[in-house]
Amino acid sequence: MKVSRIAAAGAVAATTVLALGSPAFAHVTVRPEGVAAKGGYAVIDFRVPNERDNASTTKLEVSFPTDHPLASVMPEPVPGWQAEVTRSTLAKPLELHGKKISEAVSKVTWTATGKGIEPGYFQKFPLSVGALPEDTDELVLKAIQTYSNKEVVRWIEVAQDGQEEPENPAPVLQLSAAGDADAHGSAGARKASDSSGGSTAAAEASDSSGGSDTIARILGVVGIAVGAAGVAYGVLAGRRRGGTA
Repeated sequence: MKVSRIAAAGAVAATTVLALGSPAFAHVTVRPEGVAAKGGYAVIDFRVPNERDNASTTKLEVSFPTDHPLASVMPEPVPGWQAEVTRSTLAKPLELHGKKISEAVSKVTWTATGKGIEPGYFQKFPLSVGALPEDTDELVLKAIQTYSNKEVVRWIEVAQDGQEEPENPAPVLQLSAAGDADAHGSAGARKASDSSGGSTAAAEASDSSGGSDTIARILGVVGIAVGAAGVAYGVLAGRRRGGTA
């Protein structure tokens, strides 16, 4: 009886840890490949997990802020998806490399041409963006995720200092100090060597500073819990065998 209770407790502990950690993985997020430096160019990846077990993600819409417009936003082809870039006229033209820019990208929409993101999977959507603003530390890039059953999830809530993370937080791109990296060079070179739509091992390794670290820590805790339950099971089983010998 004791052995059964310990084994059950180990299983419950592992399940609880995963359950507590899973909401963080379900968010639509954005991360740079390398560095997103102020005033430079960068390649950024939107990571979109499928939160449902009975529907696929078939559409993703990402809006770009009008107070910090980006003159250049170029999507990388993603197999099974069609990308559409929407541009809008700026109230105040930008000056980029000595030229005045009167339009900027206001939205990028990816629409599945096949099955989309099926349950149990996630997809990365890469963009080359720039020039990044120099007068802010972050860009809020609100996203809308649509499922095959017509359900729509709006990742548009902005986190407030001192408050808990909202239920559907908007993706936020953190910007580093100007000059941290040459976005025309290092990030672009990495992207050129990874043209398979963001699914190679090199692309996955570039995200190790984000969600994968959290996953590793949670799996480590699960392993410890399961291991402890296994050790206890072995000790008690040995005692029972010794008592019956």
